Amino acid sequence: MNATVLPRIIRIHPTDNVAVVVNDAGLPAGTALPGGPTLVQAIPQGHKVALSDLPADTPVRRYNVVIGHTAMDIPAGGWVNEQRLVMPEVRSLQGLPAPQPPTELPPLQGYTFQGYRNADGSVGTRNLLAVTTTVQCVAGVLEFAVERIRKDLLPRYPNVDGVVGLTHSYGCGVAIDAPDAIIPIRTVRNLATNPNFGGEVMVLSLGCEKLQPDRLLPPGAIPISDERPAPGVVVLQDEKHVGFMSMIDAILRQAEGHLKRLNARERETCPVSELVVGVQCGGSDAFSGVTANPAVGFATDLLVRAGATVMFSENTEVRDAVDQLTRRAATQEVADAIVRELGWYDAYLARGQADRSANTTPGNKKGGLSNIVEKAMGSIVKSGNGPIHGVIAPGEKVRQKGLIFAATPASDFICGTLQLAAGMNLHIFTTGRGTPYGLAECPVIKVATRNDLARRWHDLMDVNAGRIASGDATIEELGWELFRCMLAVASGQKTWAERWGLHNDLVLFNPAPVT
Repeated sequence: MNATVLPRIIRIHPTDNVAVVVNDAGLPAGTALPGGPTLVQAIPQGHKVALSDLPADTPVRRYNVVIGHTAMDIPAGGWVNEQRLVMPEVRSLQGLPAPQPPTELPPLQGYTFQGYRNADGSVGTRNLLAVTTTVQCVAGVLEFAVERIRKDLLPRYPNVDGVVGLTHSYGCGVAIDAPDAIIPIRTVRNLATNPNFGGEVMVLSLGCEKLQPDRLLPPGAIPISDERPAPGVVVLQDEKHVGFMSMIDAILRQAEGHLKRLNARERETCPVSELVVGVQCGGSDAFSGVTANPAVGFATDLLVRAGATVMFSENTEVRDAVDQLTRRAATQEVADAIVRELGWYDAYLARGQADRSANTTPGNKKGGLSNIVEKAMGSIVKSGNGPIHGVIAPGEKVRQKGLIFAATPASDFICGTLQLAAGMNLHIFTTGRGTPYGLAECPVIKVATRNDLARRWHDLMDVNAGRIASGDATIEELGWELFRCMLAVASGQKTWAERWGLHNDLVLFNPAPVT
């Protein structure tokens, strides 16, 4: 290797018997590690090196947690990867630690952002017109109408940030009265009331679907007033519609009233306590738990100290840290709710003859993550160090401040959809391998785990946490940088995904049968 390039490794905890290679190109065989062994083989960036001889069946520790046992003898300086590890059994949900919540951190005061206040008391970070749907059948019509609204109406309403169609794959051909059908139904309902939509609700229906408009939005689901009437519903099968343009014109007429009210809104100074932030990771690598996620965790603590709501999620990516979760629960009730949600998800996976090991992707492994246990230990640090104040089930709306476990699948698209339904008005997404993930309904701040990714994807990543691994910044410094970035984005500064117009489809979690 080039003599000017010093080998760099990161060992998370003094008890760990492996460390992660930091150098962009990895390290070749024969490299003498600082204060450690000489590599007996080439090891790629992000992958683990044995710091001492590890005979077969030796516990391998990272994050001071056993992430597996060696499947063979691995010499000091050897490569520790998924083929050489046997994953531990899943932690039982019985006999978990009782709540011993950390001491609440001192309040953080004086920080604000410029947001849109809503009649229901929530605050938006964007001022969007949204059109919700009762069934997938209308998606094509809505897409056509949204383009017409964007082209013909939006130029007349400069204070409106955009228009989005809340399309999804639900609404008909499903067992709509099955016990678990409540999850997708309440998800669609709560999506329509996201704070970024200003309380303006439009509904597009086909007419014959199982999820009828009055079931999606029963009386009382949407606050109404003299200024804001009940949600208008355009039903495509109504006899009054003669031809396709009749349907489109009806949608545009409905949109005009909503746009006028949205356009009259202005940003005003709001405390950080009005933020509802969802944190998530995708395309993770071994640096996720070293750089980006710890920086997000530091920012999470800052937000909670300022009175905000922060949701962390991804059931399978916290499952192996369940003992940490119950110990951090603010009350026994919260601990019981964590166990209940994770137990329900265990049963859901078992019905599909799958388990948590199915979570890790080829990209995760190429990035140095050997299994879901190691991935979970790096994922959980996004939640910071404070007490867990509450738990919500999939599709539910969050109704309290503090740190919340929003129990969702780990799929990026489903997790993001459920966090939106919970009321998220700002999204933080960390990635090591890289993903153009974005949401039309909410700004997404993308955090790169590595310098190389931030360099190559310079116009897709908003924050570079790779500087932590290279020694150019601390977790605390990056946490504050991310916190200030959040306030700027919440006040209207566009993320890279917004500038390019990149966004993923909404994807519902539907564990109920399809008929």
